[in-house]
Amino acid sequence: MADKDLAAQQEARDAVEAASFAFKTVAQLNQSKIDEICDVMSRAALADAARLGKMANEETGFGKAEDKFEKNRFAAEDVWNYFRDLKTVGVVKDTESIVEIASPRGVVAAIIPSTNPTSTAIYKIIISIKSRNTIVLSPHPSAAKCIAETTRIMREAAIKAGLPGDAITCLTNSTIEGTETLMKHRKTAVILATGGTGLVRAAYSSGKPAFGVGPGNVPVFIERSANVAKAVSDILTSTCFDNGTICASEQSVVVDSPVADQVREQFKAQGGHFLNSSEAEAVGKVLLTPQRTLNAAIVGKSAAFIANLAGISIPDGTRCLIADCGGVGRDYPWSFEKLSPTLAFFVADGAEQAAAKCQEILQFGGMGHTSGMHTQDRAAAIRFGEQMPASRVIINSPTTHGAIGFSTDLAPSMTLGCGSWGGNVTSDNISPHHLMDIKRVAFETKPVNKQPAVSGRQTSVRSSPPVGRTAPKREDIAAIVDGFLKQKLAQLPEPAKAAPVAEVKTVVHEITPENAVQKPVPIKTVDFVSEDDVRKAIESGEKIYISKKTILTPSARDLGEEKEVFANI
Repeated sequence: MADKDLAAQQEARDAVEAASFAFKTVAQLNQSKIDEICDVMSRAALADAARLGKMANEETGFGKAEDKFEKNRFAAEDVWNYFRDLKTVGVVKDTESIVEIASPRGVVAAIIPSTNPTSTAIYKIIISIKSRNTIVLSPHPSAAKCIAETTRIMREAAIKAGLPGDAITCLTNSTIEGTETLMKHRKTAVILATGGTGLVRAAYSSGKPAFGVGPGNVPVFIERSANVAKAVSDILTSTCFDNGTICASEQSVVVDSPVADQVREQFKAQGGHFLNSSEAEAVGKVLLTPQRTLNAAIVGKSAAFIANLAGISIPDGTRCLIADCGGVGRDYPWSFEKLSPTLAFFVADGAEQAAAKCQEILQFGGMGHTSGMHTQDRAAAIRFGEQMPASRVIINSPTTHGAIGFSTDLAPSMTLGCGSWGGNVTSDNISPHHLMDIKRVAFETKPVNKQPAVSGRQTSVRSSPPVGRTAPKREDIAAIVDGFLKQKLAQLPEPAKAAPVAEVKTVVHEITPENAVQKPVPIKTVDFVSEDDVRKAIESGEKIYISKKTILTPSARDLGEEKEVFANI
């Protein structure tokens, strides 16, 4: 085991070093070439989407092969089509006062989960290369084969289109030690962490910029004005999709009391099965471990599998198990995030009570992620959204599909930020935007130093003579000055005139722009140097003068020392 850990650490170091070297080439590619590479990768992944979905299902045992195919298609086609026209090279926005210039970050460390392995790999590879970065993928051990195959397909297609081979790498040794080495490597620029809470915390503690996600535990409110049949259909479609492995799937349903009976009947009619108290208790025991954590054995499994594991019988054709839940917290297993076709059922008296219950569920185990509501009252939906500590509030749509941008206009993504509520750096759906640094060239619009106003006896300095007047010649001015000085000298007393006086010449005669003495320009050191500064110095053949106090970015130091650009003062 120790040898495996050492091998994983060394592989991670080698992969980052190679990716960092490849980044020097990728960062110089133009927009046309980047888009061509992403397009061929998208088509290659799309062509194998079904096979990769089947591989993921067979290797992990999670979800459904046909739904994993659809997730692969979404990541390869919808994500790419959405960002196809996004500018990621050079000037990306140009206004009169501000010009924005995109700069890639470097090596992306991409942590890939077992629940959505192939689709997450496709998505992260596309957004990384689109933003001119290189990427090293660290697969979950239980999904290593399907993730490696996904990487191989996209990498080979990209190489044929002109991408350096080391720009996309998948680690073959899947260990915690290898992943930690990848995240903490000095040449790793940014981390995309999708996985368990512990992994995400490790990413944030690595000392590198990191985009991670938190648990979902999504509550959805069916308000009294909702189209009940559609609401139930959406919820079942969502929580049963790939057997609930997407963390944005509904975990609890909160129903407005006037429509509670109607909602129950719709669930029964559409494949939901309500458990009695003893059955709910039996299932509750297999949902969690004795340590009150999610039981991995039920993740991504069907309702029939979970029922059989709990030793209860359910009708054929049951799509989802539903249980009335008496509360929220550690003593109520059904109130946890379950990542399976299982739903906790609550009844609330009015929107205010329902919102409070949804907030309680999120605070227990889904802060910042996603919430949902079904209603015909737009104002009520907005009020509900204002109360939710959630980054995405999905209205009248399956929360699984709505949150990832499949059924809404949110940016399509397989990594969903949970904001400060969930301890994340952003509440956005992660996209190529998050893998670029934007430089802003800002022109003055509100002058600090204004020209002084002209007072009564002051005369303004003109760069050219007034209209109708001819500018005096330089020689004429000199003659006038010389004549004045000679006249003054003639008026001096005799003793002062004892010595011969040389012909007087003013500086007007002696100093011209052509023969003026130029003062030496002092050499100044710079305070901060980026990789872009180094590249500009290389192109212009100039040196960058630095001191002990100068701050160098790692990439600037590596390139500057290689090209001997720096001069120490």
